[in-house]
Amino acid sequence: MKIKKAILLVAGFGTRFLPATKAQPKEMLPVIDKPVVQYLVEEAVASGIEEIIFITGRGKRAIEDHFDISYELENTLAEKNKHVLLDRVDKIATLARFTYVRQPTPLGDGHAYLASIPSHRK
Repeated sequence: MKIKKAILLVAGFGTRFLPATKAQPKEMLPVIDKPVVQYLVEEAVASGIEEIIFITGRGKRAIEDHFDISYELENTLAEKNKHVLLDRVDKIATLARFTYVRQPTPLGDGHAYLASIPSHRK
């Protein structure tokens, strides 16, 4: 049986990276030219993962925005004939199927994992 789903726990506060993570999720900190979470997703996809489930918390909308289609940005890049950048940005949303589940309170990794199971959501 092939594993096709991965759960990424991204709900923590990132206190070890303060003050950089006060306004930006730790998963979105850049490493060279991409946020660290994109490297994780790309590795998972290269391993055969087709669906990524993010367990998020308060203040993590940047992760959702990053892996979503950005019509305005893509149209602007196309209009300016920046096709290399357009291809890089366009590819992000099609890496996998993305699902986001919000952990209502930060009660640790076990609680975050349970939040990914529909029968345990409240």
